[in-house]
Amino acid sequence: MYTKAETVELRRKHIGPSCKVFFAKDPIKIVRACGQYMFDENGEKYLDCINNVAHVGHSHPQVTKAAVKQMELLNTNSRFLHDNLVEYAKRLTATLPEELSVCYFVNSGSEANDLALRLARQYSGHQDVITLDHAYHGHVTSLIDISPYKFNQLGKEGKKEFVHVAPSPDIYRGKYREDHQDPGSAYADDVKKIIEEAQKNGRKIAAFIAESMQSCGGQVIPPAGYFQKVAETIHKAGGVFIADEVQVGFGRVGKHFWGFQLQGEDFVPDIVTMGKPIGNGHPMSCVVTTRQIAEAFGASGLEYFNTFGGNPVSCAIGLAVLDVIEKEDLRRNATEVGNYLTGLLKEQKEKHPLVGDVRGVGLFVGVDLVKDRHKRTPATAEAQHIIYKLKERKILLSADGPYRNILKFKPPMCFSKEDAKFVVDQIDELLTDLEEATGITTRNKLPKTTQCKRKVPTEGSSQLDGLSESISHISGSACRQENGFCAESHTVPCKRIRT
Repeated sequence: MYTKAETVELRRKHIGPSCKVFFAKDPIKIVRACGQYMFDENGEKYLDCINNVAHVGHSHPQVTKAAVKQMELLNTNSRFLHDNLVEYAKRLTATLPEELSVCYFVNSGSEANDLALRLARQYSGHQDVITLDHAYHGHVTSLIDISPYKFNQLGKEGKKEFVHVAPSPDIYRGKYREDHQDPGSAYADDVKKIIEEAQKNGRKIAAFIAESMQSCGGQVIPPAGYFQKVAETIHKAGGVFIADEVQVGFGRVGKHFWGFQLQGEDFVPDIVTMGKPIGNGHPMSCVVTTRQIAEAFGASGLEYFNTFGGNPVSCAIGLAVLDVIEKEDLRRNATEVGNYLTGLLKEQKEKHPLVGDVRGVGLFVGVDLVKDRHKRTPATAEAQHIIYKLKERKILLSADGPYRNILKFKPPMCFSKEDAKFVVDQIDELLTDLEEATGITTRNKLPKTTQCKRKVPTEGSSQLDGLSESISHISGSACRQENGFCAESHTVPCKRIRT
């Protein structure tokens, strides 16, 4: 095995420079993983709080066994009949509303969303797409075009004429907040206005696309009624609703199998895309749609063929993942551990002025860090400091969102209450030290009954001086460095962000 330094040098020599690593100044070399833990070349164990790809746990033996068994027998393309393909399609669609019954198997979330756009445009006969601000839907050209998270980095030329950006339905930082009597309807009305304006200019909407819960956008949970009202408006305009479940599907929200189901039984998207957790790390993904849309796509006369999509090995792995979710009752675990984690984090909100908001469902949780609770000023540098300090304590967490100030939890579904307690205890210590070092406690004081009573460094101590220096460094040049687990985030200005 290469030394870490040799691996870094070979990567620099042979891998494209735009392919970033986590924690660029001191990257981690991972050589194996099991469950919710990853191990480096020295055997050091890291708690993985962010890897929603290893959905049922890293290197799950049942998934590995299914892959090996089928690989030893056969792997070929879907032009041959094979029971794995139809059995998996049957099992997968059984988790969805009845209308969503036709599958197209592909190999990544980007492929799935690209195909969803093709389906929508063929069915509607229209071209334009409405997307949410800060959205990310994939790395291929068609998806960079509809991902403000990416195209905003390209300047004014980044946004194409056929793309329309609706406000993110964020009730903490957005246009309509938690004190609004009906934020779902208000945000949906904005989409309606976008459609009306587009139609005045002679444009026609093919699709509205949204993650069922925004991930890179800052762990945003859409308010009740939002998707229903948007879907009604989109359908009147002749377009379709695409629910992107690539990040949040397969039971992560706990009580439901899919994130869009949080909106209620009266909402059914026209197209659902899925990826990341579907194969527990194996590259596979899927688009599921209605019979009507599938037949319109077929009417174009173009055959759709994907060399690896739906191959017997991928389908065997997909079936094993579904089996593990059910056998190990991982949706219940997501609910119980997620509620416990959220409760612990809300206790931190009562103790620490830096915590502005805690939001989430199941094992999809975000902690919005702020320098001022009243202004909700994003604590970007502080968030970066925390994720790097957690890495030193062998905990892997990321910060994301438009200001890179949201601590983002999306761990493997086997994450335990003990894991949650351990992580939050570490965050508690780091927040206490940060608040003492930066003076946030005195500037934005909480009631005495909720003050953190943990012993902290005293004024003038070397520990406190070092911490202040660390924050100063992060606020300066370090804010241009890569952000832990979300290496391709927005560039954040080094000046203080004003709200």
